[in-house]
Amino acid sequence: MIKKGAKVKILTGRDKNKEGEVIEIDRSNYRAKIKDINIVKKHVKTTKEKKGGIFSKENFIHISNLSLINTKQKIKKKEVKK
Repeated sequence: MIKKGAKVKILTGRDKNKEGEVIEIDRSNYRAKIKDINIVKKHVKTTKEKKGGIFSKENFIHISNLSLINTKQKIKKKEVKK
């Protein structure tokens, strides 16, 4: 199961074979944000409170395009009784 903070590998798309850490999950839409992966440009209009411009940010990726990397978890083997 993919959770926040987990290490994942991208399986498809322009960021294929890259690895990153999950920073946000949208469970209702089955999507996750990965740090420094799937960067998009966001154009923001200037307002009284904020300065406008073009900002880069991470966008969501569908969970089916991710593979969990188990680096710290150990796989337990079942003992066979004779």
